[in-house]
Amino acid sequence: KKKKESEAKRRKKKRTESKDKRKSKSENLAEERSSKRIKSTMEVDGEDPPKKLNLPPSMNRPTVSLETQRINRLIDSNHYHSPSKPIYSDRFIPSRSGSNFALFGLEPSPNKDGKEDGPGSYAGMLRAALFEPDTPEKRDVVTGFSPSRKIFRYKTETQRPVNSFSPLGGAGDDESPGVSRSPVKPTRNILKSAYKVLDAPALQDDFYLNLVDWSAQNVLAVGLANCVYLWNACTSKVTKLCDIGIDESVCSVSWALRGTHLAIGTSSGTVEIWDALRCKRIRTMEGHRLRVGALAWSSSVLSSGSRDKSILQRDIRCQEDHVSKLTGHKSEVCGLKWSYDNRELASGGNDNKLLVWNQHSTQPVLRYCEHTAAVKAIAWSPHLHGLLASGGGTADRCIRFWNTTTNTSLSCVDTTSQVCNLAWSKNVNELVSTHGYSQNQIIVWKYPTMSKLATLTGHTFRVLYLAVSPDGQTIVTGAGDETLRFWNVFPSPKSQSRESKIGALSFGRTTIR
Repeated sequence: KKKKESEAKRRKKKRTESKDKRKSKSENLAEERSSKRIKSTMEVDGEDPPKKLNLPPSMNRPTVSLETQRINRLIDSNHYHSPSKPIYSDRFIPSRSGSNFALFGLEPSPNKDGKEDGPGSYAGMLRAALFEPDTPEKRDVVTGFSPSRKIFRYKTETQRPVNSFSPLGGAGDDESPGVSRSPVKPTRNILKSAYKVLDAPALQDDFYLNLVDWSAQNVLAVGLANCVYLWNACTSKVTKLCDIGIDESVCSVSWALRGTHLAIGTSSGTVEIWDALRCKRIRTMEGHRLRVGALAWSSSVLSSGSRDKSILQRDIRCQEDHVSKLTGHKSEVCGLKWSYDNRELASGGNDNKLLVWNQHSTQPVLRYCEHTAAVKAIAWSPHLHGLLASGGGTADRCIRFWNTTTNTSLSCVDTTSQVCNLAWSKNVNELVSTHGYSQNQIIVWKYPTMSKLATLTGHTFRVLYLAVSPDGQTIVTGAGDETLRFWNVFPSPKSQSRESKIGALSFGRTTIR
């Protein structure tokens, strides 16, 4: 009996030792597997196993030990991780519960079943914020997006093109998504100084005269005292056309449309026609009792305005000195311009009136009395039929626009200076004005906004004279400071690829006689 009890105790002890060995072996195997897994993770990341794990700065760095007991608590036989005891690693994955969706108004709205589904879900609200809401709602008037749900703020209202590559299109905060923008056209640079200056001795400082004109043949005519000089813009050659006598003075010059004949108005009231190619006078016409300060051509018809308050229509094909007489002004006529279709003649006078005549009338068909000073500056638009601009003198200082087709006043701009001349660009919808008291400036305007593109200064006296080159790019201005200044102010025609013939020739200062 004692022998049997001793044998039973021996077998029980042997079973206990075997069970302990198996348990120790299992623990060692688990420890070895955990060590291998951690080492493998570090090797994949290209790092040696550190003593502490990398965590974001915003998180507290707990002390993580890789001891066997710590691992045994985290890993069971089925490798299950307890939710109450999170495992920290070298990769940080934020949880939705910790995100600040309220910052963008994107707080998830779970439904009754506890699932984030439907329009109020995060995905639905994000889709509505980035694209458009599925249901109509109140939107921003300018942008077209809901002001409470948009994440990206857009400055202007744009439409997403059909061929947009992605919802965001790689656009920044100031650009609309998916919109391909064309390059912005650079602003035209207008040189603020004259590129050429001509001395013009004895150029009169008289507001009511018109002593400078530029021909279609690129020749500039200038009246100096009792003489007329021609300056060829292509060759810079100066020619003396005529001397009308010591008792006379030149009051106006105007080229015929072809640029071969020049009309000259004199202080005695006569009008002379000269052949510029042969430097020969071909006709002298009478009719005015006082000086002729304004001339304007319409095909073969020449209109002359005088201090005697009248306008004479002269057809150089007829033997008579004039074919009709226009009466309507109460004072000296100082401005005359035919429209581009040669159907209407605009006249300005020292009586502050702007009158419009047709081809057959002897009385004005339109009368504008809004100016409060002499009207010398007159310009017809080459871009819009019936659009007329006029400028007033020192007491007025305004540029006014008229529609002669509907007989309406369009707009008025106060320039703060006496308006001496106006000229419209034939290449672009812009115009230039020259001024006297008190700034003596030249201004380039954008029509119809009348925004200033450039303000040019250089003359020390009133800029009383203005002419435009035949290519429409260059203007020449004259003043009582006895200088003629050339400015590049307008762009070239779209159909013209080469630059103006002038502008690169004879820089510097020369004299016209």
